[in-house]
Amino acid sequence: MRRSTTTALGLGTVFTVLALTGCSSHTEPSDASAASSAPAHRGGSSASAPLSSIQLNQRLLNESDLGEGYTRKPEPARSNDDVTVIGCPALEKLGSDAATGSGLDFSRKAKASFTYSSSSSEVSEELYSDSAAKLSKGIRKIFDAMLSCPSYLVTSGSTVVDMGTEKTSAPDLGDEQWSQLLTYSASGQRSVVKQTAIRTGNILVVVSGSPGLVDAHLDKALAKARTAH
Repeated sequence: MRRSTTTALGLGTVFTVLALTGCSSHTEPSDASAASSAPAHRGGSSASAPLSSIQLNQRLLNESDLGEGYTRKPEPARSNDDVTVIGCPALEKLGSDAATGSGLDFSRKAKASFTYSSSSSEVSEELYSDSAAKLSKGIRKIFDAMLSCPSYLVTSGSTVVDMGTEKTSAPDLGDEQWSQLLTYSASGQRSVVKQTAIRTGNILVVVSGSPGLVDAHLDKALAKARTAH
């Protein structure tokens, strides 16, 4: 079995799961396995200049947008431990590409993560800006790689995560849409994270976390991401 080690797998997907390990209270399986992410090209501002990271930060959701009971989490320090993907050749290849800086990261980005009330539910939002073509190609490559393997392992230091991926239906929003459920087991706990990505023109919105919270706040995230300041 081939291994590939990297410290970045693009869009923070694996790091999000590792950060949420033991934190998400959602353990329900999903029956929403309908085809997800057929692109819906509806034009838009794809030719506009990319937004700066400062502008993206202004368009992130905050506590007042989310409502009562949400607390923003400080961004965790990046671990020095390498992340290793085992048992998914497409993701192993993606990890190697990301580690060498082959265009999977978008330079203009912003992120915020929140905990809901006293529960262990969490939701995070990532915003990226680049040309529409680059955003589309980059996010499609990541989702395709993850969905190519129904199950695989991810390790970081002494943490071993048993991962499963499943395509799920994405709402008909923006210009292109992708959505998946990530089921992970670690330290005896099994949980589910939903991740939905919407491209609108030259902005990519990625909302991840407890499935109910992702569904509840995706529209708001997209609306604010489109708002000019």
